[in-house]
Amino acid sequence: MWSGRFREPLDAEFEAWQRSIVFDWRLLKQEIAASKAHASALCAAGILSEGEGAELRAALDAIAEAHSTDAGKAAVRDHETAEDIHHFVELKLAERIGSLGLKLHTGRSRNEQIATDLRLYVRAEIESVVEGLAAWAGALIAQARNAGDAVMPSYTHLQRAEPVLQAHWLLAYVEMALRDATRLRDCAARLNYCPLGSGAVAGATLALDRTIAAKELGFTAPTANSMDATSDRDFVLEYLQALTFVGLHLSRYAEEITLFATAEYGFVNLPEAFSTGSSAMPQKKNPDLTELIRAKVGRINGAAQAVTLELKGLPLAYNKDMQETQEPAFAVDFVAQMLRLVARFTSALTFNRERMSEAAQTGYLNAMAAATYLVHKGVPFRTAHEKIGNAVRFALEKGVELGALTLEELRAFGPEFDEDFFRAVTLTATLDCHDVTGGTARGQVRTALDAAAKRISEMTANRIGEAVHAGA
Repeated sequence: MWSGRFREPLDAEFEAWQRSIVFDWRLLKQEIAASKAHASALCAAGILSEGEGAELRAALDAIAEAHSTDAGKAAVRDHETAEDIHHFVELKLAERIGSLGLKLHTGRSRNEQIATDLRLYVRAEIESVVEGLAAWAGALIAQARNAGDAVMPSYTHLQRAEPVLQAHWLLAYVEMALRDATRLRDCAARLNYCPLGSGAVAGATLALDRTIAAKELGFTAPTANSMDATSDRDFVLEYLQALTFVGLHLSRYAEEITLFATAEYGFVNLPEAFSTGSSAMPQKKNPDLTELIRAKVGRINGAAQAVTLELKGLPLAYNKDMQETQEPAFAVDFVAQMLRLVARFTSALTFNRERMSEAAQTGYLNAMAAATYLVHKGVPFRTAHEKIGNAVRFALEKGVELGALTLEELRAFGPEFDEDFFRAVTLTATLDCHDVTGGTARGQVRTALDAAAKRISEMTANRIGEAVHAGA
């Protein structure tokens, strides 16, 4: 592609070492789509006749079809002479239609080609991950609806804190998934500008209408600056950083399920379809899925860190260093599948609600509700906090819960206590005193469930860009 200026052949080992076809073969679909869009722009500029454009597009479709199987993809990856995916497509075009295939590179550079292909790839991957997030969030919602008014303890510092509805706990992870989806969609919106026509660095040398390719590929518009367009890999880094949040949230969920499935908690029964046994201990049922999910965030964040360091200090515009940003982007292609698995795993979970309810009603988890009772009697909260703390200490020494103390015993800590105290510290009252937006009161959680379900249905709507496929 560039041998005219050189007299000596490349060192054979270096030539093999610097080739990117061994990983950028994954971009064949995107390269075909971008090449067809460039052909449309060349036709509009009069560089290609309509007949030539149609012949090129047909040949590109045939190349895509010929390499759509696993064997075909392997043939791309293992091609003996192609340096990268762009070179591969050019060689295959020349094989099929001769010199017309070489004409397609008129008015473009590999710098803009890879910048375009990567954007198309990341955009499609984002949509797959968002669909996975919607599946997981949907499974959480279904479990929350099934839980009804079932209760469980909440924790701070891994110590029991207050009773909450199980649905409220599940909805916390729905919020994380929804935030992850918006981060990814924000990334997709920012990357959705088309580099085609940017040339190697200064812009195409032909008067191409850049909006033609941009529209055909589902981009918002052409990129505004040719130097930035070919050297920008912010979108790769932003994508990996957004996926790091996905991994973090899945890891937190996996950790809680792993803990809750232990005999010490006994809240969750692991589905056998997603668990393994021990080769030594016959009784074991191990949470392999959650343990693997817990670990995957390291690989995702490692990819983000790699790209950060690859981009640091690069002068404008394109540099070969940028080739190294591709493999980290490809290395996280397991995230969408991981989300689909965790969605099915979540749907298959069963909960020991009797055990969870028992845990929510022992350990003085109604102490905050008790302090609130005194606040409604006119006691300053700090004073109420102290009074209830003293009552808890007394109950601990007596070996009973707050609600089991007598009125006479309670009045030793303040005259404000009355018969209505016992209604104020029941389980339902303890839940419903949190009657604020975002709280665990039963009515609030029912409203939150409906709102979250609506947001999930909107999550996969309004896709950014059109789906890119070889036949586009």
